[in-house]
Amino acid sequence: MWTDRFIREVSKTGDAKMIEKLTTILMVAVVSLGLVIAAGCESDAQTGALIGGAAGAGIGQLAGGDTEATLIGAAVGSGAGYILGNEGDKKKAAADRQSIRQEMNTVMVNVTNSNGSVIQVPLTKQGVGYVGPRGEYYDSLPTQDQLRPVYGF
Repeated sequence: MWTDRFIREVSKTGDAKMIEKLTTILMVAVVSLGLVIAAGCESDAQTGALIGGAAGAGIGQLAGGDTEATLIGAAVGSGAGYILGNEGDKKKAAADRQSIRQEMNTVMVNVTNSNGSVIQVPLTKQGVGYVGPRGEYYDSLPTQDQLRPVYGF
């Protein structure tokens, strides 16, 4: 394999261990990148665990230089990556829920202008009434005739 030949050449200078470690890290990084691309993780938590595991394995290999250190680094990195990614998933879910609530509380009323053009006026449900885009309050869902003086022409 080309890496063996490369290590033999470098060993003449005494840097064989360092090159071996760098080669291992490079291989872990390439394999991890391939997994990320191929796996197509469904959530930030999964992506975080995958990337954290790869990074942790590399750091563990650098720090300890043996299989045990690599596995411990991978486990710690996966756990940390999952926790961080899961927080991102929670924020996205909360934003989605807020968006759905907003959509459920918004009503669009079409107002036909004197020239035949139509403008859509979004009204937000607030309590038993509705609030228009300019802050005006209506006790019930307003009609086109009620909205035309404010939003039409």
